Amino acid sequence: MDPVRNPYAPGAGQRPPELAGRDKQLAAFDVVLERVARGRPERSAVLTGLRGVGKTVLLNQLRSAAISRGWGTGKIEARPEQELRRPLSSALHMAVRAIAPSHRNPEQVDDFLGTLKAFALRSTAEKGMRERWQPGIDVPAVVGRADSGDIEIDLIELLMEAAQLARDTGVGIAIFIDEMQDIGAADISAICGACHELSQDAAPLIVVGAGLPHLPAVLSASKSYSERLFGYHRIDRLDRDAADRALIAPALREDVKFTEEALQALYEKADGYPYFVQAYGKSTWDHAAASPITDQDVAVAAPAAEEELAVGFFGSRYERATPAERDYMRAMADLSGDDGPVATAAVATQLGRKPASLSPARDGLIKKGLIYSAERGSIGFTVPHFGRFLRARPD
Repeated sequence: MDPVRNPYAPGAGQRPPELAGRDKQLAAFDVVLERVARGRPERSAVLTGLRGVGKTVLLNQLRSAAISRGWGTGKIEARPEQELRRPLSSALHMAVRAIAPSHRNPEQVDDFLGTLKAFALRSTAEKGMRERWQPGIDVPAVVGRADSGDIEIDLIELLMEAAQLARDTGVGIAIFIDEMQDIGAADISAICGACHELSQDAAPLIVVGAGLPHLPAVLSASKSYSERLFGYHRIDRLDRDAADRALIAPALREDVKFTEEALQALYEKADGYPYFVQAYGKSTWDHAAASPITDQDVAVAAPAAEEELAVGFFGSRYERATPAERDYMRAMADLSGDDGPVATAAVATQLGRKPASLSPARDGLIKKGLIYSAERGSIGFTVPHFGRFLRARPD
């Protein structure tokens, strides 16, 4: 069929034509927005899941929901070894600019922007980089507020002031953080401390984070009360009905249908993972001759989809690993028939090594986002079906 009309969109963070299976999370966030708007205390939120389940897509959709209510929003993507001050300052600046025109006192807005500028410049001043980078805020930095150098003290002071601006305008502020597990220990502790203060004050400012399955453990290691601080939402594969809707609805808008056998075959191939649903759907559309799309079309198209996944989705990650790290992942794959988490001790036994000698490989894979610490003494792949991919590769 005409590839130009192909409605499916496999891509990193790219919104699918039909956002299926996430109604529960969207409805829960609407409740959060409404409660905050009414001045009621509410927790910030965290989305967790493997790569390819649509966390970034959902995070963007939640941001759109906040914007539609007139909230100020900003978004950052955390990176390992990156300090929080600069990206967070830019995100908060964007959020405040959105609500500033509605504030009755422009001088109060400028006063906050001066505080924000002082917060942003604190880290660059420590490193002698003041002349190399400026936060783009056209007011003088305010001395003595949110610039102590202690990130937790400064962040609490900054976000409480931002929340007051939002309260004055009758709306809220939401900061969205993708790849939240990559935030450094001191900065993640500061976020938890700030969210704690905000929730106690019923302040109209929330943080919405998204990250890998071990993000709750990262937060808990930072603050013991973090399990009560956030509303946690596990984002997983789609059930059969949702996966079918993700395929059927876009096709119907192009007057194309699927046979029941084709939908069953596609679900078995994609295993319900949203990224795979889009990848197999796109390839099947391109290979099908006419509507309705059949299971024979799926069979013909599957190798092309799998080849693309092997190069782009799996292979690009595999190539980032060192030889020692690849050995570690192959051992994980051999031990995990269903690609679930495996014991680190079992990996060491599989490789004939002492567990301590494998720490550099394991830590390197965690830093690269290829595996995660599922719980104490076990590790898992961050990418679904990665073990299957490795087992299919020649040694």
